[in-house]
Amino acid sequence: MPVAAIAVVAAAIGAGPVIAAVQGEPTLPARTAQQLLADAAQATRSGMKPMSGTVIQTASLGLPGLPDISGMGGSSPAALLAGSHELKVWYGGADRLRLALPGRMSETDLIVNGDQVWLWQSETSEATRIRGVDPEAQNKHATALPSATTPQQAAQEVLSRAATDTVVSVSNTERVADRPAYQLALAPKDGASLVREVRLALDGETFVPLRVQVYAKNAAEPAFEVGFTSVTFTPPAAENFTFTPPAGAKVTERAADEFSKQEQARQERERTLKDKAKVVGQGWTSVAVLPFSVKDLTANPSQNADGAAEDANAIAGALLRSAKQVSGPWGSGKVIQTKLLSALLTDDGRLLVGAVTPERLQEAAAS
Repeated sequence: MPVAAIAVVAAAIGAGPVIAAVQGEPTLPARTAQQLLADAAQATRSGMKPMSGTVIQTASLGLPGLPDISGMGGSSPAALLAGSHELKVWYGGADRLRLALPGRMSETDLIVNGDQVWLWQSETSEATRIRGVDPEAQNKHATALPSATTPQQAAQEVLSRAATDTVVSVSNTERVADRPAYQLALAPKDGASLVREVRLALDGETFVPLRVQVYAKNAAEPAFEVGFTSVTFTPPAAENFTFTPPAGAKVTERAADEFSKQEQARQERERTLKDKAKVVGQGWTSVAVLPFSVKDLTANPSQNADGAAEDANAIAGALLRSAKQVSGPWGSGKVIQTKLLSALLTDDGRLLVGAVTPERLQEAAAS
């Protein structure tokens, strides 16, 4: 999507995948995998068309020994590690956007209408007006809340991996969000990858990505999926982008520059990590290697008043307790494996991460 999506925890929707594909008779013209890859790439580059819909993200990553994530705050990124989460989207253009994030007994809304930007949190009955917004650069001002993957963002990552080390197949019998869809299935050739298959559903009319599902090896259900459960590619009504704080609400103002500074700091951290990181291998089985130590896993609560730091520390502690001690010619360290990701934290201060087996991480550590 052309703007950063935001997400909070919604009510648990239930076990298993919540975005089911319905098989039916072929209704779409036959297209090759190469044609669909080109169509999908063009659709993601062209940007989002006016639309409205509901996105569901479901994660079952098999993270070992975690605390009860469901009890964590809805605005915590940790909450996205498990369960199902809902996001409602109305998109009328670069300067007209509404995102609604339902909770069990509350809702958080971001409303953008030109230079009028509001953040509404019903749980605390607080409305925040964001001043000094550049309507041409809304992306900068949606970063106050943790971001969630949309089908378009996930599809871009999938398409970037559709290289020579991938087996691609296609079908034209899917239905997603009650729309006929093509489905691309991308499978790594290298057996060291923990990913069995990635399925990418494209709208049969617009070729907009409607759903992405990631399957781990030997798993019948997706370890991760994100997709529309309903979508309409027509301009939303104007009233979706208007907001007036209700009577009795606490109204505050914040400068857009605050969010810009947060975004600049985030980008600087990313650049620092990228400069330090090295990559061993390529494609699905590439391994990132960067300087790291156990103390780097501990967040500073004073820098994050919303509880995200405490959540991160609890998760880091649980993961370290579940880690297995390993050693080899490369040295010694601790390894953690989930359904889709392995991480090796070496005693000499390196972190190796990849969607590969722990054995491949140890090979990378020795290289």
